[in-house]
Amino acid sequence: MTAALSLEGAGARIGQRTVLGGVALTVAPGELVGVVGPNGAGKTSLLRAALGLLRLTVGEARLAGRPVAGLSEAERAARVAYLPQERRVAWNLPAWRIAALGVVLRPPAVAEQLARAALERVGLAPLAERGVLDMSGGERARVLLARLLAGQAPLLVADEPAAGLDPEAQLMVMDLFRREADEGRAVLTTLHDLTLAARYCDRVVVVNGGRIMADGTPCVALAASVLAEVFGLRGALVDSPAGPVLAAARVAGPNP
Repeated sequence: MTAALSLEGAGARIGQRTVLGGVALTVAPGELVGVVGPNGAGKTSLLRAALGLLRLTVGEARLAGRPVAGLSEAERAARVAYLPQERRVAWNLPAWRIAALGVVLRPPAVAEQLARAALERVGLAPLAERGVLDMSGGERARVLLARLLAGQAPLLVADEPAAGLDPEAQLMVMDLFRREADEGRAVLTTLHDLTLAARYCDRVVVVNGGRIMADGTPCVALAASVLAEVFGLRGALVDSPAGPVLAAARVAGPNP
């Protein structure tokens, strides 16, 4: 099976700073992969490099087996939908029109239908006509999530989609991603919440210093040794009725 996304020996720099060093990663159809790591670890750079938005200094990025560098914008849009971490919206357009921006390759009537269906999936169908700048930050984040889903791309890439959302909305986001993967799409997302990553993801990729420190099932990738080395945490995943939960404390302890 051809990987939906792959990085092979990928390295990248921003200015004089190396942000990725020798990264190898694949994401297969039907797989939900979570990328975790401390602030500044290189998670966003990894996503951008995989999509051709950050130029590689070495290695190669591929989407559905094709080198990203050789894809036209239309070919790339047909293969992947991307939700960046930045949630700024410049114009106070109705929510359905913002969601329809994720369906640029389809006729307008079809784009509107898919956009409204995606808004319903994220619980915002009643607000489809409301301007996005008249919404709360959490509602606007849901509109942008609907934009990601509307195009029905075979690969979904999302950078911190759960950030700033209330607990119920965070679970809704991950439920949607889990469903997308179960239906055969590939999903790659960055997360700060290690419990969410452990509960929903097939694989967890731990990044630090622009390198992959662990890549495996949640219980392997978030082993006690990785938690201590990468996150400065003393703890482990423990079972609960709702799924794995991270039980941890800082290795350094509280500040004096």
